Amino acid sequence: MRVSTDDPFIKSVSLNRMFVKSFDEYPYCIPAIKNLQTLELHKNVTFFVGENGTGKSTLLEAMAVAEGFNAEGGSRHAMFKTRDTHSDDLARKLQLARPGRKLARSDSFFLRAESFYNLSSYVDDLGGGSYGPIPLHQQSHGEAFLTILAERLGGNGLYLFDEPEAALSPQRQLTFLVGLHELVQAGSQLIIATHSPIIMAYPNATIYHFTQVGIEPIAYEDTEHYKVTRAFLTRTEMMLGELLE
Repeated sequence: MRVSTDDPFIKSVSLNRMFVKSFDEYPYCIPAIKNLQTLELHKNVTFFVGENGTGKSTLLEAMAVAEGFNAEGGSRHAMFKTRDTHSDDLARKLQLARPGRKLARSDSFFLRAESFYNLSSYVDDLGGGSYGPIPLHQQSHGEAFLTILAERLGGNGLYLFDEPEAALSPQRQLTFLVGLHELVQAGSQLIIATHSPIIMAYPNATIYHFTQVGIEPIAYEDTEHYKVTRAFLTRTEMMLGELLE
């Protein structure tokens, strides 16, 4: 079967609600999960944005586990575990619509800021390999992350990133945008949970806003991240005066 590179690896994610025993228990009590029906994903870049605790990372992590990734990050072949904190139950109840491009996948990776140290330890213990000549633990957090972006990710793949900005200075976030664009041009699909107004500015992406009500699409300029950052940078003294009075 010929598979078009215009197809995403994952077209949509849905919750099999009939199999959920209770929406009063974690993680199903989180509004974004509780009200999840079907979320259509962009063929190139989809962003999950919103306040802390609204379920962005919870959903992204469950999608990664449902796709066969290690919950702590890495490729599908990463075999390490430090502590179970993810929801296998949610992963089993997600339905990922795959239009057939899985047969053509040549690369894939799940990166979480929260457990990047664990991933780096695992990679260094194995000798590095495709992650470059310098051990990840001999680099700064940001340098190690960009090493993975440059050395490990080959394109034509599915990439899930959870808060990549945690490792990166504003200048390096611009570098990340360049790497992201190169992956898109190489036929990749990326799903990214982020708080960074720099990263989520990537053009033509779909942005989903996670709230205490549920999940809804939002324009870049309407995100709190953009509005708060813009207001602070253009009215710094006034905002500091109000905050610190």
